[in-house]
Amino acid sequence: MSPDRPPFASTTLDRDAATRAKPERLRAAWAETGARLLRLRGAEVPVAEGPERTRLALLPVAGEFVAAEPETGAAGHLFLGRIDGEPVFARVEEPAARGTEAPAAPGRGAGDENERWRPILEVGAELDEPERELVAVASALARWHEQARYSPRDGELTLPEQGGWARRDVHGAELFPRTDPAVIVLVEHEERVLLGSNALWETGRFSLLAGFVEAGESLEQAVVREVFEESGVRLGEVEYVTSQPWPFPRSLMLGFRARLAPGTDPEALRPDPEEISELRWFTREELRAPGPGILLPGRLSIARWMIERWIAEGPRGE
Repeated sequence: MSPDRPPFASTTLDRDAATRAKPERLRAAWAETGARLLRLRGAEVPVAEGPERTRLALLPVAGEFVAAEPETGAAGHLFLGRIDGEPVFARVEEPAARGTEAPAAPGRGAGDENERWRPILEVGAELDEPERELVAVASALARWHEQARYSPRDGELTLPEQGGWARRDVHGAELFPRTDPAVIVLVEHEERVLLGSNALWETGRFSLLAGFVEAGESLEQAVVREVFEESGVRLGEVEYVTSQPWPFPRSLMLGFRARLAPGTDPEALRPDPEEISELRWFTREELRAPGPGILLPGRLSIARWMIERWIAEGPRGE
């Protein structure tokens, strides 16, 4: 994984907005020799596991390009963009019943008999960054279309356009994918970092404090509010670090670093009993080699990326 950006946040995918803007350009991209199809089944994708690495099991496209299913409003083929100049599309398939094969969706070729369907958050760490980006975009679009078939204005059916990047209602109004911004904060004090355990997690799993941005609120205001609500401590200096799409289903994680406000007692922690079961300060050495019962965030998360960068800033054995 890139040390410069969190997972899912590379810039290798050319989203090629010009192609998605015109139906004839989408059909032409579909007809290109190198066009490939990524299939999705809920939160799973097909992969091929080779001796060197795991890769997405992308198929050559087949049949006609399908923009939408007019009767149901379901999205057809989603145009994700281009990787190394070659167009990549996605299509949602119905989950297979246990012990059976799912029916083939229009526009899919024959799959590799050696492919395996695996959960995105499980296999994502094994994929290369361009493939992770494809999965993130496909997941975000697919989840949005599942929830946006009907207009929030009048409840009428809407139809996909622009290769799946928009929908249009019966009045001609365009609808676009929604993203929910959330802040995530690495709070540091005297070479220690504050981590919390969510009340819904298993005992011993810790991560950075985080929360959604509220209406009429700046990102910095959200950082200060969320940390105070979840831990009871006041922040002083707040600095933006980076962002990460987290389309499970539709979040944009905005990473910050912060320090305690002058005069704040770092031990005066007051966890929100509804959200946080435990708060602890950790040194770098404690996080380099977590003790028994301590679990860190998953490797695909921006939380893990920020923690590992913070650990790398200090000398070993501190």
